[in-house]
Amino acid sequence: MTRVTRLTRGRDGDGFTLVEMIVFIVIVSVALTGVLLAFNTTIKSSADPLITKQVLRVAEGIMQEVLKKQYQNDPADATNSSATLGCTPTTPPLCRINTPADRANYNDVDDYSGFSQTGITQLDGTTAVSGLSTYSFSIAIDKTAAGATLGALTGGAPNEVKKITVTVSGGNQSLTLVGYRTNYGY
Repeated sequence: MTRVTRLTRGRDGDGFTLVEMIVFIVIVSVALTGVLLAFNTTIKSSADPLITKQVLRVAEGIMQEVLKKQYQNDPADATNSSATLGCTPTTPPLCRINTPADRANYNDVDDYSGFSQTGITQLDGTTAVSGLSTYSFSIAIDKTAAGATLGALTGGAPNEVKKITVTVSGGNQSLTLVGYRTNYGY
């Protein structure tokens, strides 16, 4: 008598067919691709806190630099043309609105008005800070709106307050800091 053997699966399953294995590999590949894409997105955005901290530190440093300066060269000379309070007509710091090239010699808050720069440098204006060459900043000095707001709150004269706005951009981050410099002494 000849015996015929049938290839059937029992209840416990004796294995997988080739089609089942291919379907399994495809499903695992798709799932793994999705997980790796999620990791990739997370890793790319994990550098953002570093950029945010750098932008904040740069803005704080620039704001501190400006706030440490005198309120103005000479209160009696709005055009900055006199040689008082350490400024001279021919040698830095000059008794005029200075240029960005004069930054190391800035001696009052108004010298920073309209100052902007791409690439963060040391105070000398020429020594670049490593890794911050694509960052940029701008400084605005407002004597009118700040005086009307803060001067009224403190009971001071409106022209004795300057609003300093520092805006720093780097990577995909941008940050604006606002500070006030009062005329508590020049």
